[in-house]
Amino acid sequence: MSAGAEASADGRPLSETGQKAGRGRRVILWRHGQTSWNVERRFQGTTDVELTEIGIEQARRAARLLASLKPAAIVASDLKRAAHTAGELAALTALDVTHDEGLRETYAGVWQGLTHEEIIARYGDEYAAWKRGEPVRRGGGELETEVAERAAPVVLRHAEKLPDDGTLVVVSHGGTIRTTIGRLLGLDSHHWESLGGLSNCCWSVLGEGARGWRLLEHNAGTLPEPVLGDDD
Repeated sequence: MSAGAEASADGRPLSETGQKAGRGRRVILWRHGQTSWNVERRFQGTTDVELTEIGIEQARRAARLLASLKPAAIVASDLKRAAHTAGELAALTALDVTHDEGLRETYAGVWQGLTHEEIIARYGDEYAAWKRGEPVRRGGGELETEVAERAAPVVLRHAEKLPDDGTLVVVSHGGTIRTTIGRLLGLDSHHWESLGGLSNCCWSVLGEGARGWRLLEHNAGTLPEPVLGDDD
């Protein structure tokens, strides 16, 4: 911090000074690679499905890109598809992976193992209500807000341990990542669906701004580029 700049009680620059606010941390939320159930359009939820050979290759390719960002820490869901994906990045960075069940995919009860077509045939009203954005316990499972309540604190806890300008990679699942982003951005839960889904092994990037976390990249599959312009 330059001489004469005001500081908060903990020594961080105040946003009123016009200087960089916060600690410049980044969180990369990375979805796991392809599974056979993804291909078959079966609801996975918390079912522990392995990566396909294509999924492994996706993870290896993405890991090479993310490793160049020099992450300081990796935390992952303990389900095999996420843990294996995280392991590819760990092998390149020599970082340990912390596994946390709080990052698991949404538990979807009796929907798990069924295709979308089978769910529509058996639970059509419930499926339609979910697609309309209504709070639905899919298959008798978790609400999206409950997923956010267990996952977002995991991300924040590990982000808080980062050094200034450090990067955390969170390896998780499409639904969990979307709800976590929505919670960290302060969006009303009804609008979380407006965040498009993540392709296998693609990621979203949150950066620390003057007013909290903000979305810098979404469903990215190449190295994030800095925002250059009036809104950077």
